[in-house]
Amino acid sequence: MPRVYLTVDLGFGDAGKGSIVDFLTRAFEAHTVVRYNGGAQAGHRVVTAGVQPQAHVFAQFGSGTLAGAATHLSRFMLLDPLAMVEEGKHLQALGVDAFQQTTIDEQALVVTPFQRAVNRLKELVRGERRHGSCGMGIGETMADYLQHGERVLFASDLVRPDVLHTKLRFLQAVNAAKARELQPNLPDSAQAAHEQEPLIGGDWPDWLVDDYGDFARQARIVPGAYLHTLLRRPGTIVFEGAQGVLLDEWNGFHPHTTWSTTTLEYADRLLREAGFTGDVTRMGITRTYTTRHGPGPLVTEDTALTHLLPDAANGLGAWQRAFRVGWLDLVMLRYALDVVGALDQLAVTCVDRLAELPELQVCRRYRYDTFTVDRLARSPTPRSLDYQEQLTRNLAGCRPVLERVPDVPALLALLAAGLRVPIGLISMGPTAEAKCLIGGSDT
Repeated sequence: MPRVYLTVDLGFGDAGKGSIVDFLTRAFEAHTVVRYNGGAQAGHRVVTAGVQPQAHVFAQFGSGTLAGAATHLSRFMLLDPLAMVEEGKHLQALGVDAFQQTTIDEQALVVTPFQRAVNRLKELVRGERRHGSCGMGIGETMADYLQHGERVLFASDLVRPDVLHTKLRFLQAVNAAKARELQPNLPDSAQAAHEQEPLIGGDWPDWLVDDYGDFARQARIVPGAYLHTLLRRPGTIVFEGAQGVLLDEWNGFHPHTTWSTTTLEYADRLLREAGFTGDVTRMGITRTYTTRHGPGPLVTEDTALTHLLPDAANGLGAWQRAFRVGWLDLVMLRYALDVVGALDQLAVTCVDRLAELPELQVCRRYRYDTFTVDRLARSPTPRSLDYQEQLTRNLAGCRPVLERVPDVPALLALLAAGLRVPIGLISMGPTAEAKCLIGGSDT
């Protein structure tokens, strides 16, 4: 009988989604990983064990690739062909021909260098007020789609050179116009000049037609119904999410959010469209402490804890900036759960990192002025960015009420009880061998 695992990050990203997907692929012999949102800004690190360990940071290919699973990019993925080619080269060096086992929905939007350029120019204009973008062009691609519809680039266009060239010329012109509006406020720097090159170089569409054509000859671009066929196959499919619920475009803390739906909404929609009737397990992923890469609310942030828990895979980012760390925040996690809906179990990562700490703390409530807050209310009006921006301002005035916890088992018990979701998987390190199913889960 077909079986599906839906995975979702309950934080601001970086919860260890890649290693969890790799483990689930191995534990349940999953035949396919479906990327159901996000784009090339994902950084899902997978490390294998053994005499000759391998490591890869997955951006567009599914994180079950090293475990032998195929990848399917749904129409809700934003595709960056040039970045995917480079990622494929690294996997090839590891002995994996990832393109041979990858399919791409023909309706997936394509991110171009023109949109990436404007994304980065906007962050340069914001200066110290940056939103925390990854600088990959995701937001600009979505903005162009919302404004121009079918005139933007889709995966299906990559195999039609004439259409491809016309659309690339159009997108270059559209984004060059955006850059001209930014020009008065851009810093006079080599970086700003470099980012503008794709927008002013007349040959860029010609180069891209050739490069995208090469990509299309490697990739398997398929109709949307192909996923329905996959979901009818016996065995397990893992749905891999990108970023985290607290960065969601409509439910995150505006403006420090992504132009992407990071909840399980798109995964659920894909299952409904396919008429899927198999078993579904909804798994939320969280670290044992809170992290955030870039600016935005992080109520339990602790500078000392950031130094105690350095992250080898997350340093100072050119666009996101600093990687920040705080204590486990049950207020944020409750909000994430309210946003994402019912979950069957939790996957808890970085449990081993707590052994490095002299003491453990957890936050179950905030102090705001003379009040205590143990829950953040969702907006009464769906998709109200004004509400989300006010929530961001309110969080700036919140302070964590921290409680000491005697040991790791006590912290895990507080986590499960505080969210009323059982823990089904624990990770004690980056490899699959350092993870275990608990609570009656079976392989």
